[in-house]
Amino acid sequence: MNKRDNGILALLSEHGRMEVAALARQLGVSAVTMRKDLDALERRGVVRREHGFAVFGGNDDLNNRLAFHYEEKRRIAREAAKLVAPGETVMIESGSCCALLAEEIARAGTGATIISNSAFIASYIRRFEGAHVVLLGGDFQNDAQVMVGPVLRVCVQQFYVEKLFVGVDGYSDALGFMSNNHLRAQAVRDMAGQAKRVFAVTQSSKFQRTSTVPLAIPGGVFGVITDGGLENDAAQRLDRAGISVFRAP
Repeated sequence: MNKRDNGILALLSEHGRMEVAALARQLGVSAVTMRKDLDALERRGVVRREHGFAVFGGNDDLNNRLAFHYEEKRRIAREAAKLVAPGETVMIESGSCCALLAEEIARAGTGATIISNSAFIASYIRRFEGAHVVLLGGDFQNDAQVMVGPVLRVCVQQFYVEKLFVGVDGYSDALGFMSNNHLRAQAVRDMAGQAKRVFAVTQSSKFQRTSTVPLAIPGGVFGVITDGGLENDAAQRLDRAGISVFRAP
């Protein structure tokens, strides 16, 4: 995905729905070029066209979120995958970086097992012969394609792992890592209770905004895997909070 596509998606993510002409003006291209770009994105299922307008597919749809800064997220996933040993069993929660991490693990074919509450992840990596996924049960959230709720809590209590990898929607120095959904935040806490160490897998841009629900993970987050855009002062604050930082090259 090129720089202009990322610009289109960033604007649509912020505004939800925009006139094609306004998008063209913002990005400095002709209306004809913009329509061609939007047609290509619509074929990929990332945006939806209406008469004279473009509509973002939705922040909870992982197919859409994967389209944002794909190569950057891929590098983060590769860095996170270095922490997974051959044959190890790990938990992976929902999120675009998490989906790419699961793909990296499955692609490597090292016999690792993934326990996840994400039906999207299970489906996303099913094409790999080396994929081995235990899908946790629970109440199904349609857009995010994740399991949440009390049934999930019962299911995850049947397992214990060394590492849990989670996606996040924001960060606050006062409140720590945050989610935009209280049910998914509780799912993270339930999964974290069955893991020795928790790692946040996220883009550095998430440290520039907060969200609505603190994850409040028991025992805290051990480490964060992110990209090279993380500012030094943010890295220092994480270090002071006892959180190790792993930067993707």
